[in-house]
Amino acid sequence: MKNFSGKLLFLDKSDINTDEIIPATYLTEISKKALKPYLLEDLRIDGFAPEKDIEGKSVIITRENFGCGSSREHAPWALEVNGINIVIAKSFARIFRRNMFNCGMMAVELPGQTITHIFQVFSGKETFIETDLEKNIFILKADGLEEEAGFSISDFDRALVAAGGWVEYADAKY
Repeated sequence: MKNFSGKLLFLDKSDINTDEIIPATYLTEISKKALKPYLLEDLRIDGFAPEKDIEGKSVIITRENFGCGSSREHAPWALEVNGINIVIAKSFARIFRRNMFNCGMMAVELPGQTITHIFQVFSGKETFIETDLEKNIFILKADGLEEEAGFSISDFDRALVAAGGWVEYADAKY
């Protein structure tokens, strides 16, 4: 199973689309590894510099409608190859969310007020998040602060995550 804990990358923007996650010009690449340097290179958020801000981060927290735009597996692949296996948002584009779980990754929705609270308390700090899949909680830690946030995912999505993705799940079940 992939790692779902680590340092948090704060992307304070709604409607981050798949072209911002991985620009279409790189969709001809034939390996996931080839996508690595281009993750979020077209994303424009004040103070965000992908070449320095992504390194060492394992979890993204953002606003609503993450992964909108063109449907493509390349977007989750670009996250995965950079060590980011979980995105937390108020909402996701339906196909992007499904692609995440099909790749054995997690796209977890939290209420807008919870997302806002996390940004207010933890943004700007080096924040570590621990994911407890058994208890369905995130534990956020920064500068001596520690808070929990509950989440839920379906049993099927949990099975996909545990298996490592749809292909591994299907291989084990069928």
